[in-house]
Amino acid sequence: MQKMPKWADVALIPLINLMIAFLISAIVIFAIGENPWMALRTMVEGTLLRAEGWGYMLYYATNFMFTGLAVSVAFHAAQFNIGGEGQATMGGLGVALVCLAFPWPHWTVALLAATAGAALFGAVWAAIPAWLQARRGSHIVITTIMFNFIAASVLNYLLSNVMRPMGSMDPSSARFPDGAKLPTLHDMPILGQIFDKNTPANITLFIALAACVLVWVLIWKTRLGYMIRAFGKSEAAAKYAGISPFKIIMISMIISGALSGMMALNTVMGYSEKLILNSVEGAGFIGIAVSLMGRSHPFGVLLASLLFGFLYQGGAELALWTSIPRELITVIQALVIMFTGALDNMVRTPVERLFLTLRREGRG
Repeated sequence: MQKMPKWADVALIPLINLMIAFLISAIVIFAIGENPWMALRTMVEGTLLRAEGWGYMLYYATNFMFTGLAVSVAFHAAQFNIGGEGQATMGGLGVALVCLAFPWPHWTVALLAATAGAALFGAVWAAIPAWLQARRGSHIVITTIMFNFIAASVLNYLLSNVMRPMGSMDPSSARFPDGAKLPTLHDMPILGQIFDKNTPANITLFIALAACVLVWVLIWKTRLGYMIRAFGKSEAAAKYAGISPFKIIMISMIISGALSGMMALNTVMGYSEKLILNSVEGAGFIGIAVSLMGRSHPFGVLLASLLFGFLYQGGAELALWTSIPRELITVIQALVIMFTGALDNMVRTPVERLFLTLRREGRG
C-alpha cells in the first residue's frame, strides 16, 4: 500500500524541503548582518521583473535541463551518473570540431550537425564507464568522476596546444563562422519584443524543452523505457524477465551522456561562439541536484532547472547590488541539495506518518 498520495511525493515533499532550505538561508543571511527580506526582494526584482534577468535565468536553466535529464535517465536504470561535467566538456569539443569544420551556410544546418557532434562525443564519453560497469564491475560513480578530470585535462591540452589560433594567448579555439551563430531570444519574432539584444538565452532553450518531452515519452511510453525502469527497480527480476543488464546499462548511459553533451550547444555554440576552458561551469554537478529535486521526472527537472536558474541569476544580483557575497548562493544551493537529497527522509518520514494517520482516521 502506498504510504502517501503521489502528488505529496512529487510536489509536497520537495516544496517542504525547499522552504526549510530557504528558511535556514534566511537565518544565515541575518547572521552575517544583512536583511533576508531585502535579499529576496533583490533576487526577485533582478531576475523575474527584468527582461535581462529572465534571459540569464533561462540561459542557466537550459544548461540544467540537459544535465538534469541526463542524471534522470541513468538513475531510472539504477546508474548514478556523476560524469555530466566531463560528458558536457567533451560535448563542447564535438560542437567546436563540427562548427569549425565548414563555413556553414546557415545556423539551422550547423545546429543539426553540432547537435549530432555534441550528442556523439558525450555519449562516447559515457559509454566507456558504462562498459566498465557492465563488463568489469567497476563502480559507475567512481569511473564517471574520474572521467570528469580526464575530460578537463584533454580539453586543456587541446586548447593550449592544438586548437588555439596562431598568435593567441587565450586557451580557446577560433571563433565559429557566422553561419554557426545561433539566434538568441531577442532575434526571434514576438520574443524579440520582450528580451533585449544582450540576452544569452538562445534557441537551445527550445531544444532543451523538446528533450524534456522526448525523455518523458522514452521512459514512460516506450518498451525500452519500461525495460529501463524495470531494471532500475530490480535487476534480479529484470534478468528473470529476459532483460539484458549489459544492454540496459549501455543504452541508458549512452542516452545520459548524449543529453549531457548537448548542454554544450547552449554554452559553446550559443553563448561563447567558441570553445573555452570551463564552459560547463559546474552545470554537470548541479544536474544531480536538479534530478533529485525533480524526482527524476522531466517535468520536475524543468521546474527544478528554473529554480536553480533563478538562484544563479539571483546570486549575481546579490553580488552586484548588495554586500552579500555571491558565494552565499552556493550555500543556498548546498542547502537545497542537502534537504532534497541527503536529508529527504527527515521530511518524508513525518509526512508519511501524517497521511497514514489521516487514512486510519478516515476509515474509523
